[in-house]
Formats: sequence, C-alpha cells, structure tokens
Amino acid sequence: MNELLLGLLTAMLATNQVVAASNVVAQTTGIHVPVVDPNDPVEREYQQLLVKDDEAQTEVDEWIKQAGGAAEPGSKPDPVGELTLNARIKQRFEPVEQGYRDFLLRNPRHARARLAYGSLLSDLGRHDEAVAQWERARELEPDNPATWNNLADHFSHFGPARKCIEYFAKAVELNPKEPVYRWNLATAVFAFRVDAREIYKLPDDQAVLRKALEFYRQARALSPNDFKLATDLAQVFYYLAPAPTGDDPAAKLTAQATVLAEGLAAWKDAEKLAGTDLERQGLAIHMARLCGMHGDYDQARRFLDTVTEPGLADIKARVRRGIDYKKKGATTASAPEKAAAAEAASSPAAK
Repeated sequence: MNELLLGLLTAMLATNQVVAASNVVAQTTGIHVPVVDPNDPVEREYQQLLVKDDEAQTEVDEWIKQAGGAAEPGSKPDPVGELTLNARIKQRFEPVEQGYRDFLLRNPRHARARLAYGSLLSDLGRHDEAVAQWERARELEPDNPATWNNLADHFSHFGPARKCIEYFAKAVELNPKEPVYRWNLATAVFAFRVDAREIYKLPDDQAVLRKALEFYRQARALSPNDFKLATDLAQVFYYLAPAPTGDDPAAKLTAQATVLAEGLAAWKDAEKLAGTDLERQGLAIHMARLCGMHGDYDQARRFLDTVTEPGLADIKARVRRGIDYKKKGATTASAPEKAAAAEAASSPAAK
C-alpha cells in the first residue's frame, strides 16, 4: 500500500469514519410516522413493546461497553464478561422477542411490529428471519419507505447489490424529503458502481460517480448541518477524474484544476460543520492529500502545516511522504519533456 493511500485511510479514521468505497451502507430504519389512535389498545400494546425493546437495547449497549473497557475512562476490558456476553445478550432479549411473537400471533397484519421485530432479529444476527419479517411488512404496507430502506440495507451487506440500489431508490420515491434515504442511495451507487451503471444506463464509471455526487448533494440540501454526510460527499472527489479534453495540455490542466477546486470546496463545506480541532485538522489532511493527487504540492504542504494535533502527527508524516514521493515522480517524468522542448527550441528549424 503506498504512503498516499495509507494516509487517506488513516485520515478517514480521524474524521469520524468517512465511508470508504466498500460494500457497506449505514444501517438505519429511517423515519415513518403513521397516523394512529394512541388510545387504541393494540397501539398501546405495540408502543409498550417498543419501550421494552429500547430498554433492552440500552442495557445491552452498556454491557458491550463494559466488556470492551469503554464504560469509563481508564477502565480495562473484562475477559470474563466477554465470555458470557453473548449468553447474557440472548437471555436479555428473550422476553422482548417473545413479546413480539405473542403480539404478532394476535395481530398478524401489524406491519410496524413486523418492521421492529425484524430490526431486533437483524441486530441479533438472524438475518434471514429479519428479512422474512420485513418482506411481510412490505406486503402489508408497500408504501412504508422504512421497510424498503431496511431491506436495502440488508442487501448492501449480503447482496444482491442491484436490489440494494433499487430498494433505496424506492424509499426515496416514497419519502423524497427524508435525507437518510437519499444519503443511503448515494452511498449504494458509490459502492456498487457496476450495478448502478446498468440501472441508470450511464456510459462509464465517472458518470456513476457523478450520479452518486448528485444524490449526496440532494441529501445535503435536505440536511445541510450533518458533518458526516458532508464528509461522505467530499470523499467522492478522491475518485473523480478530470473531464476528457483530448491532447490539449492547457485544457487538461484546466480540467484538473476544476476537479480540485470542486473537491476542496466540498471539504471546506465539511470543515464549517466540524465540532472539534481534531476533526478540522483531520479534514486538512484530506485536503492536503487531494491537492497532492492533482499535483498542487505547495498547497498540499500548506494544509499539512496547519495540522498540529499530536494524535495526527503520524498520519501527517505519512501523507507528507506520499506527497513528496509523488512530486519527485512527477518532476522526474517531466524532465525528458523539458529537455526535448529545449532542444526543439534551439534547433535550426525552430530558428
């Protein structure tokens, strides 16, 4: 792995886990608020199920933190707790799961209960059972975007990728004002570019990246203050190439400068939303790397010079080495061209 790429990956960790180009899409149940009668006894029972589910989730989350040594600063992992954790989790969720089963036995057409039960099963790693519940919920309430979103998330991990994109797109269609659905769709298009190219009938990989960028921008318009979303959008510019310009060197430089300016603008938009110096300086590393990729080595160094956080020192050094290596390669490659140009200029024909 070259230094510049390694710098990107480690810088991602410093900026709140920017989504990489992988088959991973953030899981979320989305938002769907049906109109219901709160005094309906079935609805009251369903809400009580959700409360018990949330209570169990909160308690289990705390157990996981304790087992990993993250419950309190300075605490250490508990090896005994780790050994028994899975059994404790299973035991804690058993009454919650039984509650869902009893409720659905008496109310088999309650789509929202099936949606929630499916999410619990998914959290427990029982993915086939979760899908069965979500598919039944989709049959009962085909206009509920949360069900399409959950199924799309499942397909993002287990395939097929085409269904992942199509189902996220359906969630967007059903609720176009929910930014999470557009965000998930953008990430799916970005990750599954071969399938996205076929679905949207796009000519090449770069057109797919532009389509993902379009969806990210739509999500940003709906949720302009989400830092993570802003960084996801900016990451696309690591993969965008300048528009084809033929053999004109000046046009090539202009196209490259355009992509760089567009990418830096996206990272600077994210910078406005950063909540800590660590996040801001992590973004400076991203901007430095983008400049290095496009040959603006002086600006890359200026961005790196703003990084003073001790925790980013190693990342900063790796990215700097990568940029220096790339600059050296570019200088070596251009030397013969300069010599040829000078020789041509001094030849009798040129005079």
